[in-house]
Formats: sequence, structure tokens, C-alpha cells
Amino acid sequence: MDCRFPNLTIVTTGNSAAVQFGQDNILLGEEQPNIENVQISRIVPLQRKISEHHVTVINLTGLHETELHLDPANDIIGQLVHENKINTFIFVVRLGQLTDADKMGLEWLQKVFGEEVLQFGMILFTYEAEEECDTITDDLKKNPLLEQLLEKCGGRYHTCSKIMNNQYEMRELMKKIENKRQHYTEEMYNTAREREALQNNECQSDEPAINKDIMDPTTTTETEEKHKITAEEQTTEIEGPYEHGEKEKLTRSKALFLRLHLDKHDYKLTAADVLQLSAHSLQSNESCAEEDLIQMFIHKLLMMDYKARCINVKTDEEGHSDSFKQEADFDDFFFESISDHKSSKTDPIHPMDVQMAAFHCADSFLKQLMVTKLSQCQYALPLLVPDPFTQEIEFPLWTFRQINKSWKMKDADNEIISHIQPVFKAQTPMVSFFRFGSVSSSKSQLMSSLINEKHNTFFHRNCPGSSRARVLMDGVVEITWFCPAGKNTDKFNECVAFCNLHGDAADNEKQLRILTEMASVNVVLLPQLPRNDKRMKQVEKLFNDLKPLICLFDERDSALTETRRGKYKIGLKNRSQSDISEELRRAINYCFSLSSSTFILEDVSKLSDIIVDEKNNDDCRSGKEAAQKMMGLLRNKKLSEIKESVLPHQGKLWHQWCQKNKELHRPQPNELDTEQSKKKRELMKIREQQHEYDISEFIKIFIKETNSGSAKKMFFLKWLGILMDENTSADLFGLHHKYNEQWSAVLKLKENNDKSEQFKTEQTKFEGISEELQAAAFGLEHIMREIGQIYESCISVQKIKEGLEFEISSMPSLAAEMMISGFPLELMDGDAGHVPVIWITAVLDELIKKLGDMRVFVISILGVQSSGKSTMLNAMFGLQFAVSAGRTTRGAFMQLVRVSDEMKAHLNLDYILVVDTEGLRSSEMAVRSTRHRDNEMATFVVGLANLTLINIFGENPAEMQDILQIVVQAFLRMKKVTLNPSCVFVHQNVSDVTAGEKNMEGRRRLQETLDKMTKLAAKEEVYDAECFSDVIEFDIRNDVKYFAQLWEGNPPMAPTNPNYCENIQELKETIMSHAPKSGRMKLIDLKDRIRDLWEALLDERFVFSFQNSLEIAAYRKLETEYNQWSWKLRSAMLEIEYKLHNKIENEEVDEVKESDLKVELKEKSEGVKSSMSEFFEKDTDAGILIQWKNNFEIKIQELQETIIRETNRKLNGMLQRRDLKKKIDSQRTHYENTLFEKSKELALKLKDQAKDEETLKKEFDLFWTECVKKIITDTPIKDIDILREVKLLLGDIYKSAPVDPWREGSECRDVFSLQSYSDYVQLKKSSGYTRHLKNAINAAKKTFGKTLSKEDEIQITIFVTDVAQQIDKRIMSFNIAKMGFNVSCIQQLVDYIKARVREHQEGSVSYVFKNEFSIDFICSIFKRANKTFTQQHRLFREANDPVLFLEKKKEEYYSIFQKHLQGAASSVIFGEILCQKLKERIEQSVYTKSARDLIDDIIRKCRSLNGSRINLEKHILKFLAEKENFSAYMDYINYPREHFENFIRDEVSEYMTHNFSDSVLPKMQKNIELLQKMIMDAVHKSTEHVQTNSGNVDLWLKTFTQQLSDVLIFSKKDLIGVKHDDVDDFNLLKEVITTKLPALMPDTSKESNTDTFYEKLDLKDRPDEILIDQFCQCCWVQCPFCKATCTQTENHDGDHCVLSHRITGINGHYYYETDKLCRDFCTGAVASNKSFKSSGKWIPYKEYRIAREVHNDRILRQVLLGPIWVYWRWFVRRFQKDLENYYEKSFVEQRLFQIMLKAHSKNLAIGSLCI
Repeated sequence: MDCRFPNLTIVTTGNSAAVQFGQDNILLGEEQPNIENVQISRIVPLQRKISEHHVTVINLTGLHETELHLDPANDIIGQLVHENKINTFIFVVRLGQLTDADKMGLEWLQKVFGEEVLQFGMILFTYEAEEECDTITDDLKKNPLLEQLLEKCGGRYHTCSKIMNNQYEMRELMKKIENKRQHYTEEMYNTAREREALQNNECQSDEPAINKDIMDPTTTTETEEKHKITAEEQTTEIEGPYEHGEKEKLTRSKALFLRLHLDKHDYKLTAADVLQLSAHSLQSNESCAEEDLIQMFIHKLLMMDYKARCINVKTDEEGHSDSFKQEADFDDFFFESISDHKSSKTDPIHPMDVQMAAFHCADSFLKQLMVTKLSQCQYALPLLVPDPFTQEIEFPLWTFRQINKSWKMKDADNEIISHIQPVFKAQTPMVSFFRFGSVSSSKSQLMSSLINEKHNTFFHRNCPGSSRARVLMDGVVEITWFCPAGKNTDKFNECVAFCNLHGDAADNEKQLRILTEMASVNVVLLPQLPRNDKRMKQVEKLFNDLKPLICLFDERDSALTETRRGKYKIGLKNRSQSDISEELRRAINYCFSLSSSTFILEDVSKLSDIIVDEKNNDDCRSGKEAAQKMMGLLRNKKLSEIKESVLPHQGKLWHQWCQKNKELHRPQPNELDTEQSKKKRELMKIREQQHEYDISEFIKIFIKETNSGSAKKMFFLKWLGILMDENTSADLFGLHHKYNEQWSAVLKLKENNDKSEQFKTEQTKFEGISEELQAAAFGLEHIMREIGQIYESCISVQKIKEGLEFEISSMPSLAAEMMISGFPLELMDGDAGHVPVIWITAVLDELIKKLGDMRVFVISILGVQSSGKSTMLNAMFGLQFAVSAGRTTRGAFMQLVRVSDEMKAHLNLDYILVVDTEGLRSSEMAVRSTRHRDNEMATFVVGLANLTLINIFGENPAEMQDILQIVVQAFLRMKKVTLNPSCVFVHQNVSDVTAGEKNMEGRRRLQETLDKMTKLAAKEEVYDAECFSDVIEFDIRNDVKYFAQLWEGNPPMAPTNPNYCENIQELKETIMSHAPKSGRMKLIDLKDRIRDLWEALLDERFVFSFQNSLEIAAYRKLETEYNQWSWKLRSAMLEIEYKLHNKIENEEVDEVKESDLKVELKEKSEGVKSSMSEFFEKDTDAGILIQWKNNFEIKIQELQETIIRETNRKLNGMLQRRDLKKKIDSQRTHYENTLFEKSKELALKLKDQAKDEETLKKEFDLFWTECVKKIITDTPIKDIDILREVKLLLGDIYKSAPVDPWREGSECRDVFSLQSYSDYVQLKKSSGYTRHLKNAINAAKKTFGKTLSKEDEIQITIFVTDVAQQIDKRIMSFNIAKMGFNVSCIQQLVDYIKARVREHQEGSVSYVFKNEFSIDFICSIFKRANKTFTQQHRLFREANDPVLFLEKKKEEYYSIFQKHLQGAASSVIFGEILCQKLKERIEQSVYTKSARDLIDDIIRKCRSLNGSRINLEKHILKFLAEKENFSAYMDYINYPREHFENFIRDEVSEYMTHNFSDSVLPKMQKNIELLQKMIMDAVHKSTEHVQTNSGNVDLWLKTFTQQLSDVLIFSKKDLIGVKHDDVDDFNLLKEVITTKLPALMPDTSKESNTDTFYEKLDLKDRPDEILIDQFCQCCWVQCPFCKATCTQTENHDGDHCVLSHRITGINGHYYYETDKLCRDFCTGAVASNKSFKSSGKWIPYKEYRIAREVHNDRILRQVLLGPIWVYWRWFVRRFQKDLENYYEKSFVEQRLFQIMLKAHSKNLAIGSLCI
């Protein structure tokens, strides 16, 4: 006997129904019915020879089932145990059934042999049909009882047929038994018997322990039931000759798996196994041994090499040797040759069998990876897959989840429309192909030709490596999609799915039924079949179906023929492939026009009679449910708002911290230690604020799920990535499309040197889209970034977050596990441009704990944006860096690649760490910031890596000079700090990579460029280097690679280029050749290097041109300059306005256009532009300032347009008013001049009559009285009675009002002095289910006299106050003082009040106003406004009533009268009249000009007004804090515009009061002197002009008025009616005016204060009103939650922007159903999951878009603002009681909230304003 095959003793027990005895039963043989006691006869040992083993079989199966007294059996068993050393107890169980009988058998086994017997046990599952055995692994997972039983048996089990006649199965069984070295002994048996006897004596239960530990007699699992049914069905199915075919197929499948060294049950290929760096992955051989086929196939597939299906097998006999080649007798040899249906050793394995074997043996994640790569190779994908052992059909939906398809189509307007969709969601037509019987034509080849003539999408018989020995493909359905490119050459105009059923459709009825039901068009290949063939019945069924059918006849040669609608036939015999393809394409397109049915891949999972991988895997299901739960939290959120709401820790506070940290590390030269300490405190404050954020529910679920079991966790992470991509891909694709189009438009304008408004507009659009893209990007990396920031904030403040459900230390552990599992980890935050060192260090520490301090080789990559860096790394190492259009890399990511055990010693390392980086020279950033970011990124990743790949897109390095300079400079810095990395240059997308001479020329050019860049970098770095080799060891011949283009053809149907894959393999080998030479770096060294490099970059030990502190100072300087530029424009326009106003009044201008104003302003505008250009070009910080030049040029241009527009509006208003009052002015002038003439006539009449002065005076008075009487009769200006007019109007409006406020004795109530408005309102009726309850509550409120809540009362108070203020403004806008009163004004105001009342009560309020309110409200408003109306009308009368006007002029007329009496010359009298008319106009001009001149001083010297609107608001807040006046605060909060206006008035008044004598009076005196000189010059020039031209007085007067028209409102029309024809002594006239002029000038000595100064000015000319116009012409929209006011300009584009949001309780917001005021800032509320109630509905805060804060801008945050939230917390602390009294509510007494409030003093609050 051969000792290599030892004797074995086996005891078989279990269910006799699970065994079929018989002559063919190798193990148990036949039953022995001749023996009297059959059961006892089985105990007799049988001697068998099985696979060279001599086996003693003790058959106890079914012994426990007999009712026979077992004592005789026990005696025999005891004797047998004494005589034999038992190797194994085999317990036979029917596969899939663990019945009560089986449980009894187990109980009996333990009872007889003791509980220890299971240590020597093996479960033998028997089957009747071979298909059953494939489900065993899943059955074990689903059945906990079986799992426990197997665990007690040491996990040993085997499967075999019930008849036990398969030698292969028996041989494998013997192997497993042989491996069991221990034996069951007699001592164990005796102990068991003694224990049983003792238990019987003690009358204890005879139920053995297995009942408690393993079995539950009442339990029957779903799996058991399923297999009971399956067994019954299959028993029926395999009866007859079909059994032999199935067994043959099973045998062939098993033989295939053996040849490939795979075992379907005991061995699973995992993604981790195939992704490690192994010897296989470093081999580029095109052939291998059979046992290496799977590894080689997967390796090539991961590199996207579509030649993976064309691997040759080496003819190595040892590779095919059979392990059972031993000496054997003829029977054994003959038996094996019959039963073993393996292919001949010379038959090659079919390539698709290799693919499918790998697929069957792969775990879920590797399957998904494989199918994704197959899709990238443009190969068909497995859709329906029969299990090779059970024939159950599986739909691997999971494998499709990461595949997206993109295509282009033309719409009805011939416009190309782009689409991108996850393939499982794509709704497309589907064409199914199948065949009946055998045909000579290849269906798969025909389909490939139809879809892509240059690529074999479906593997077919004519492909390299094909053979007829195909085992695993029959019954498999493959699917692929044709994706059009939007071109006329597209074979199909839409995306189309194609399905291919392999094998004879008649043998795969289930697959056939599924395909035909789901297809839009069915295509069948047919041989010549008899009419009575059963397969023809199936064809006939398809023909009669409504769906289109295309039949391809193998034995016919006919062309395309339509036999009836939707039914086509095509012959294949003797016809060219191209003709058939063209006809088939046409037929399919015809069919599409007939059929509207579409196919969605995901719908296949709804079929009930197939297995869906996702549903069949508990971990997959659980992972999906958890991921869906997380995604449910994002429902209805905008992409741009998701990160802000669920990932708050990585938002603005983190960005602020990063910026502040850089400032801390980069101090200014003269900065004190105290400043450094302050910055550190600020950093800690930011961390504390960050720590205060709640952890979102989204993150909590994520952390919980990632701490679950490893399998579920992996599924969860994969599902989360899939769902997030699905959620964002469509929107991101659209955004990228818009981005590319806009970038093209901007580039086109740039190339044309277009600097027009269009260019600025397009540039602004582009920047907006770029910001949208950045905000919308949302992936797993952002979740991990959030966890990192939660960890960093907790560690920094050394506090645990409230309500934290997990250990803080678990966070880095979680990230480390993800890295080990193959997920990339963000190394540098791409949005903040910062390395989170605390987080990265902690993760690497955890990595060291889990893996040990492993040796690593770090590879990094640099290159321009979108040049294929991530794609190259993914193909080289099978990584998962984002490469899709919506997921461009931002920042830097690192991913681990495990080195296989066999390669560790060779490479001298354990892991490769790959660092992927964002592209250099990004188009999304400004030139300045791009260079800084690129410089920083290059230095960091070059310093970190052992080897850096420099990726160049194309052949010409000249286009890369700026990038190469950055790279060279980075290497130079490493040299200076004694780091010695290496590099490899990769030229991608090179057309001809085989031309050696061409490549050498390219290398030479690259060498020259590198040497040139080295000289430039060495000069900047002050280092002695002449060429690149002085900096780094570099071999130009071996370290420069040329890559073919990625795609072989044009996407979307192009496969990857095999040459590209070959290039990838060569590069991989080159990289690995560097590994053994590099300095050994361990994980702990990597951790230190990351920290040291980043610290060095922060401290700027590596010199950069960018310094943040300088940037801030430069921006402040720019803001100051901008204020000066803007005021230059505004003041220039005020001058223009003043001059044009005078000309309008002088009737020299009848029309004003914006174009005219633009011309007027042009000189000043050009000057401002010149100043700007000079500032940006010549300032010492010009290099820093240039980044803002474009933005500020746009701002200045917008300001200029606004000023011109507003001035044009004002001047045209003046023109209208002039025309309206022309009649009044003309009439007044007429009477004035008539009086002059009549007084002259009276004087001439009385001249010769000697009378005393008194008599003359009486005569003049009598004359004056008569004249005035006549004027009163002709032009009476009556008094107005506003209240009477209002009463008349309201009487008409409210004729049916229930209350008549105008009846005798009735008085309307003053709405403004009421304590409550309850009497004026009626609560709205509620509707819905709760209406009765609400209406009852409202009725109760009314009964107790309190209809309105405190909030309602405040709301109405604010409303009536606002309406009253708006009415005041409208009254002033009527300009009654100038234009006079018109009753239509009353009508307009009443209509406005009614509209406001209606709008208010239709809003989200709980009440409506009664008619009495509207009546009393209108009445109250007009009572208040009556004084304004009266004053305005008085001013109008004084200015325009001839009687009043003339009364003021009486003394002047009397003086003229006296001159006439004295016989003065006409020139003297005319001069007197002229001077009197000039006096008023001179005064008006002096005061107006002085007021305007004052504004420059006010702006320059008043800090609150020297800057922007934001600066003004901060000064208002400072003033309020200093005064601590609660009432003033509430005015500021509730009426911000009025508060701003009043503050400006107070500031101007205070300035003028304090500086009246120093500023106001000197300016007046200066303007008096200037005007006096101008008048004198005008007199001289007019006199000279008249005398030179011999003119008359009209010419003199015309010349005089024209000279002064810019500065005085004075024209010839002012002298109409005054006879001056006799004035001819112009020298005398000049003398009179010259003498009288000084007395006409205003007397500044009488001016003593601001009030008297203001009395002489029109309202519009006052300095405070001009400044109000400058600062308050803006947006006044308030935040609905905290009432913060927008700081943007009026009608601005984009979002609102506020200085700072506030605590919402300040606005009276309170927690629902409590009296507690809210303590949250609304910025926090919208980032939370909280909701607010409005109009009875709950609305999530996160759905509300609030204004962004000013400090969201990176630079403005530093320049303009500190942490203003400190201010509002102080405010709440200081005025807490006032607020509580005001709102009749209280703030929550939460200790933390109160502590935060107390932490802020007034000084801190004011300091936070950063004034």
C-alpha cells in the first residue's frame, strides 16, 4: 500500500433521505436487504477504495430514525470505536434543507458520541440537480443555524450528488478528510456514555446541548423554504435525458475552474488582491500560463487595455499537469476519462470563459470595477448571467452603478444637445439579438459591425483567441449602448441599447422571455427550420407580437424586405458584412419610428424570477438604505447650498482660520509680539466658533455607518458615492457645459484685445459660473473634510462636542481604515488652499497603529488642468481619483497602493503612496492668485514625493514654460533644503510615439527649456545652477516618456488606445525602477515631512512673491483711492448739474440728454481713469493691486453711469417744473415791471410839484394800494384746507361705511397714539381640519378683549410708522413750494395708503383691518401732514403770490420812485433796478455754491462719512454702542433708512456747528468774492462789447446775462416790461453797478449758525441731503429673520449682502409654543435642520437663501470686518431686559448662552467693528 494515501475511517450519519444507495454509490454502495435487521446491517464496516485511499465506512445514516431498541447497535458501535481510529463523522444533509429529522439526527449523534464529536464532524450537503450547489454560500449566510453548526464543525463541509457517483467529488472529499490530522478516540466515546448514564440516573432532560446552541425546532428560514421548492422543481426538471446534458455542463464548468485554479465556493477574488502591486502588474508579457490567465486578464483590464481578451497561453506542460497522475488501475483510469469532461489539454480556454470565470469568482466590488473597466474599453457588459453550477439567473445591477454614458443629439432646430446619465437610469430604445439553432453567421460579429465597425464590442468567433470550447457563455445576455456624437455620420440618431443572448434561445427560455418583453425591436437569426420545429412556434409568437421584428435568415440571400408593418427579413447568405449592417441599421431605424417603447436598465430588477445581486446581498441592501437615508437629508436642497447646510465646519470659519494662520506665520517687519498674541487669540476664537457648530445629522449617520461591519461599510461608502454622483452629475454637466461655452467667449474677446463692456460682462458671467461650480461640487472628499474639521476643532479647543455619539479618536481611525480600503484622502484642502496638519497627522498615526510603520514610496504628479493626470494614475495603479467632468481634482489627494509580499523584498518597500494634485494654471482663477497657488502646490508635492511625474499635454514644452519654471524652482528649493527627489516627464497625447528621431528632437528641446528655466529659477532663488542636471539627477533618455492619445478614435464610442496602455505599463516599470534607489521613508517620516514642509511654506522660508499682509495694506490703500475717485466724479457732476440748473432757469437750455451729460463729464471721467491707470501701474504695490484692477474699473464705470442717469432725471424734472411755473413767473415779472413803470410815471407827474417827503410818501402809498388791489382781483392765490379736501374724498370713497367719521360731533382717532389696535382688526377665519379649534380660540380672545398678540401690535406699529414716513417723502416729492398745490396730490396719497393697507393684510398676518382703520389711518396721516402742506403752500405763496412778493419789494420801488423824482439818468435808474433784481439771485448762488463746497471738507474730516456705506453703518453701530440708547437701537433695526438719514444729518450738523467760523464762513466769503469778481468782469466785458459794436442796451443786457448764466439764475426775461430803451450811457451804468455791487453781497457777519445757513438753501442743496443722496441710494431690503439690511446698490445684481447677520431674537423671533426669544444667528439657522413657521406652514431654514455677509470675501474679511457677532452678543447682553420687555418674552436661560453673552464687553463689541 502506498503510504502517501493513508487508510481513512469514516462514520456517516444523518438523514437517509439525503442519500441514494446503489451500485454507483462510491462511498456507501447498495443497501443489504437480505440481512434481517437492515439498520443494524449498515453498521457493518464497508471497505472501499476511493481515489487511491483505502476507506473504512461505518454507515449510521438513518439509525436515529428507527424505533428499534438501540442497545445492540450501541454495543456494535462501541466495538467499532475500540477497533478503529475514526477520522471523520460525516453528517449528511439535503442541500438547502435543515429539517426536524436532521436536528434529531444531530441530537442523537451528540448523545451517542458526546458533544465533542462535532470537532471531528463534516457536513455533507447532497443535491439532486447540479444547479442547487451554487447557492450554498448564500444559504449559509442567510441561515444562522447552519452557520453555527458549521462553526462547531470547524467550518468543514462538502457538496456532492445524492447518488455519490462523481469521482471528482469523492476525491475532493477524501482530500478534506485527509487534512484532518486528529482522531476520535475510545476514551471520548466512553466519557460520553458515562455522562449519558449519569444524566439518565438524575432524571434530567435528555435534550443535548446542541438544542440550545444551534437548533430551534420551530425555526424554518426563508432559505430553507426556497430550497425545498427549488428541489421539488428541479427533481421534476432533470428527469429524462436532460439530466445528462446538465451534468455534462456542470462537469465542464468545474473542470474550467480547476484549470484556472479557481474554486467557486472556497475562493473569492477581491479588489484588494488585484489592486496590489504584484509581479503580474509589472509584467508586460502578451502570454502567460493557464493558471495566470485570470490575474493577467484583470491586470490588463484595470489598465483599460481592450487586448485583455487576447492573452496567449504558454504551452508549458507543467502548467497543465494533473495532480492525480499516479499509478492507477485500468478501471480508475477509464472511469475518470468518462466522468471528467474537461477539454483536451491542447484545447485553449476561451477568452470569454476567462472573463466570466473571473466575474463569477470576483467579490461584488471587483465585479463592479471589472464591469466599469469593460465599459471604458467599449466592451459589452454582462446583463443576465446564469450561475455555472445552479443555472440560476442573476442580474448584476450593482456592477453598472458607476458607469455613466454621454452622447450628443440634434434637436428639431438642428442644435446639438449634450446628455450625460448614469447608465442604469438612461431611458433608451433597446434592440435584442438572439438565435434559434445553429447558424453559420456570427451574431456577435454582426452586432459589433452594426455598432462600431472598428472595434469588436461583442466577442465573436473570428476574434483572436476564440475557440469552440466555450463553457460559461451559453445563456449569458450582454448589453452595450450606442452613443451618438451629434454628427451626420452617426449610425443612430439617439442612444440605443443592444442586448445579445449567447447560445441557442430555445435552450434559454427565461432569458428569451425577458429580452423580448423589454425590447423595442427584436432581431432573430434563423437557420432553415422545419415548420413543425418547436422553435418555429416561438418565432411565430414573436411574429404575431405587436413589437417590430427583424429576421435574419442564414440560408437566404435576399435583401431587406418588409413583409408587413414592422416585420422585416434580411438574407445573410453570400452577402457582404457592410451591406447587411447597412440594411439592418435602416430596418432598426424604421422600427424605432413605429415603436415608442423604451428600456431602463434598472427596471430589470423588478422581474421576480431572477436573482438581483443588490437584493441578494444583505450588506449591499443595508449599505444602500443607509446611503439613501443620508441623501434624503439633502432632498430639495440646491447644490450650491448643500455644503453650507450639512458641512458647516469646512465653511467660512475654516477658510478664515486658514487665512489668519497664514497671517500669523507671515508677520509684517515691524509687527510686535502683542500682535502675534492677538492673532493667536483670534485663531482660537475662530476654532471655538467652529466648535460651536452642531454636527449635522448627515455626518452623524455617515460616522455611524462607517463604524459598522467592514462589508456593509464598503457597500455604504460605494453607495454614497454613487448616489452623490447621481444627485450632482446632471447639474454639474450642465454647469461645465456653460463654463466651457463662456470660457470660449471670453478667450475669443481676449484674443481680439477687446476691452469693451461686453468683455467685462462676459468675464463677470464666467466668474459667476466658476463660483457656482465650486459651490456645487459635492463628494465623499467633502464629507471627510468635514470630519477632519470636526476633529481639528475639538482637538484645538480641547473640548468634546455636546451630544457626540462617538469617540473623537474614532474619526482619524475611520479615515485610516478608508485609506487601507483603497479610498483617497484629501491632503490639501483645494478650496481653502491649506493642509489640515492636525487631522493628517492623526490619520497617519492611526495608519501606523493599524499597519505598522511601513516603508512607503511617494509618487506625486504635476501638470496643467485637465491634462489627464488622474486618468493616468488610475490606469497605472487602479486607483479611484475623480476624473469625470464634474469632479475635477481640487487640492491634493493621497491614496495607498499595497505592495504584494513577493515584491516587498525586491522593491524594498511595503506601500506606494500616490499623490494626485489639482491642475496648474487653472482658468478659474485670476492670473496673480494662480501663480501663487501653483507655486505653493508645486513646492509642496515635489518636496513630499520620492518621485514626481511632470505631465505635459502635447509635444511642445514651449507652451509649458511658465509651468516648467514653477517645477524647476520647486526642485531647486528641495535641493537647498537637502531633499533629493527624482522626476519623470510625460508628454501625453503625442500623435506618433514610435518616431525615434522625432522623440530625440523633442527631448533635446525639453532639455534646453529645462536648462533655461533652471537659470531663471536659480537667479530668483539666489543659487548657483547652470543646467537642470545641477539641480536633480535626471536622465533625458530614460526619464522622458511619450504617450499616445487616450482614445482610439473619437468619443463617445471610441475604446481606449492599447498603445496608451502600453505606455502606462512602461512608465510603471520606470517608476518602480526608481523605488529601490530612493531613500527609505517610513510612514512616521512621511508624517514629519508633511508637517515640516507645510510649516516651511506657511513661514515662507520658500520665498514667494505673494504676502498676505501686504495684500491687505494694498487693498486698504485702493479703497481710499476709490473713495476719492468716486467723489471726484460725483462732485464734478454736481457742478455740471448746478450750471445746467441755472441755464434751465435762464431758459438757455430746453433739453437734457444723458449723452450730453456724458460729454460734460468726459474730461473729469478721463482724468479719473488716468489716475486709476497710473495708480495701478506706478504704485509701489502695483503687483498686488493688479488683481483688483478689472473689478474696480467696472465699479467706477457703474458709478459714473448711475450718476449720469440720476442727474439726467433731476434736470429733466427741473425742465418740467420750469415749464409748469412759467406762467406764474411771467405774471409775477409782468406785475413787477408794470409797477416800475407806473411808479416812474407817478414820479414824473409829481416831479415839478414841490412837496415834502411825507406828502410824497403818502402819494406813493396811495398809488401802491390801488395797484395791489387790482393785482389781488386778477390773481388771487387762495389758502388751502387739506383736511376738508381729505374729508370730501373719503366721503365719496366710504359712502357705505358703517361709521361716518364726518358727522357732527364725530372725531377720528389718532392711530399714532393708540396703545392697541385690537378694535381695528378682525382675525382671519381658519380653514382645514383645525379651523374650528382656531376660530374658537380667536373668539375667546375677542371675548376677553385681546385680539392681537404683542408681535402683531409691534408689526402694525412698524407698518403705520413706515407708511407715514413714506407719505412725508411723497409730499416733499410733489415740490409744492415750487409748483403749488393740486388736489390730485391728495388722491395719489390716499390711493397709496389704501394699497399699502391692502398689501399688508394680504400678507402673512393673522388679521384684516376694518374700514374704520383705513378711515382713521388716512385722517391721522393727513392731520400730521397738514403742517407740512401748509408750510409748503406758504413758501409757494411767498415766492409766487405777486402781492406778497411785491410787499417785500415796496421799499425798493420807493427808492426807484425817489430816483425818478430827483431826475436821475436812465442809466442810473436802470442800474438800480438791475442791482435790486440781482441781489436775491446773488444770495442764492453764494449759499448754494458754499454748501456744495463744504461737502469736500465734511467727507475728508468726518470719519463716518469718509468711506463706503459699510463704513457708515459701522460708525452708526459704534455711536449706538457708546450712547447705549435702546430706543435708538430699535429705530435703527426697524427703520434703517430713516436712521441712516438722521445720522448723516446729525453728523453734518455737528460738523458745521463745530466748524462754522473755520469752514462755513470762509467758504461763503470766498464765494462772495469770486462771484463779485465774476459780475464785475461781466459788467466790464458787456460795456466793452457794446461800445465796440455800437450796440444798445439790449445787446449789453444779453452779453451780461450770458456771461453769468453758469453761476446765476438771471436772464433778460427778468426785465420784461421794464422800459430801458433810453439807456445809452453805459459807462454810467457800469459805475452804478460797480458802486452798488458790494452792498448786494450777503453779509456773512450776520450768519452765526447752521439754522440760519440752511434757511437760505433749497432742501436739495443742503450738504446733508446731498450726502444722504450719495449714501442712501441703495438697497434697503432686510433679512426676514434678523432684519440686517442689504449694503448693495439699488437694483443690484446677484445676492443681497449684509454687514453681519444678527441674533434673530433681536427681531422678536421666538421658539414655537414658548415665550422664549431665539438665541440663534440666522446664519447658523440656515445651516441647521431647524424650521420656522410662516402662514401656518413649517419651512426649513435651509431652504431660505439669506444674504451673504461682507466678510465672506477673503480680502474684505481682513480689511473691513472683524467678528461682528461679538457686537450683537454684547447688545443682547446689555439690552436683554429691554428686549424682553419690548417683546413681552424672555431669552432662554441656557447656561452656555448666558456665558457667551457675558464674555463680551462693550469695548470688545466696538473693537469687533474694526473701525
